[in-house]
Amino acid sequence: MIKRMIIMLLAVGAVLGGVYGFQVLKTHLIAKALSDYAAAPQTVSATQAQFQDWQPLQRAVGTLRATQGVDIAPEQPGIIETLTFLSGQDVAAGTLLMTMRLNDANSRLAQLQAMQELAEITYQRDLRQFREKIVSQATVDADLANLKSARAQVEAQKALIDTKSIRAPFAGRLGIRQVDVGQYLNPGTPIVTLQALDPIYLDFYLPQQTLSRLAVGEVLRARVDALPDQVFPGKVTAINAKVELSSRNVLIRATLANTGLKLLPGMYATVEIEAEKPQRLLTLPQSAVAFNAYGSTVFVLEEAGKDDKGKLKLVAQQTFVTTGASRGDQIAVLSGIKEGQTVVTAGQIKLRNGTAVVVDNSVQPSASPAPVLPQR
Repeated sequence: MIKRMIIMLLAVGAVLGGVYGFQVLKTHLIAKALSDYAAAPQTVSATQAQFQDWQPLQRAVGTLRATQGVDIAPEQPGIIETLTFLSGQDVAAGTLLMTMRLNDANSRLAQLQAMQELAEITYQRDLRQFREKIVSQATVDADLANLKSARAQVEAQKALIDTKSIRAPFAGRLGIRQVDVGQYLNPGTPIVTLQALDPIYLDFYLPQQTLSRLAVGEVLRARVDALPDQVFPGKVTAINAKVELSSRNVLIRATLANTGLKLLPGMYATVEIEAEKPQRLLTLPQSAVAFNAYGSTVFVLEEAGKDDKGKLKLVAQQTFVTTGASRGDQIAVLSGIKEGQTVVTAGQIKLRNGTAVVVDNSVQPSASPAPVLPQR
């Protein structure tokens, strides 16, 4: 009986020992597998944080305006007799654009000129008679008044006839013709727009805080969406004498060269003004910074010893940073990292604190301060 009991106990011990050994082996294999999985490095691109000379820019959006621009319209009503211009034509100052029917205007002028000649003859005759004491001074005065009145009526009629011929008030480019020959026009009816395009004005608003750093003659650069690859230099030529009460902004006017006449009134343009002295700031590509509601973060690479092959191991550590202004694809970092630290620029979505990484910079995100759109 005792022998059987011993055999049973040994059998139970062997079974329990086998189960325990299996569990220990399974736990060891799982831990090893998890350890190998956690150690799998993630491929990222990285760059070193470096100081660069940073030119602070004041940016704004403005509207282009012609140095001189007007919608040409007649002063007097009438019917169009001739149109002597083409839509989009460049014209010089004084170029005849349109004539209107004179009707009896010339006949009326001839009548008034005849009355002027008669008044002149009457005045001269009575003036001679006055010297001979034949007529009174009152008669001579009345004759002179009639002569002046006749001359004024002639000049008024000539001015009326002149208004029937519409001329360009200044040199510029005409727009699209709005009327046709034979059309009756009321005073003020637009015929065509005329715009002086070279140079051209750019009006924009800046906050009142910039007034202490801004002066007439300040150099600026402008860009328009219609010509994304071109930069138009200009200068500040006027600063408004008051600040707008509604926005506390001040109106600034700049003058741009427009040699090719590519800029047109009404276009909007983005403006950059170097309104402050250059600074030296720590910069990173904007792709390196993750912007979140709780703060901006970057992943910094740190050394974590060497692997079995003697190769240096790198791990990623997330850190909060304070960012400043941006320019192009770059952003200034005010605090949180130091010069020379290696920062991940792409692949952050795969990382967490302590993740092993491998750096591959064969493809790097753009970090240009003035990126240019690719050509299609």
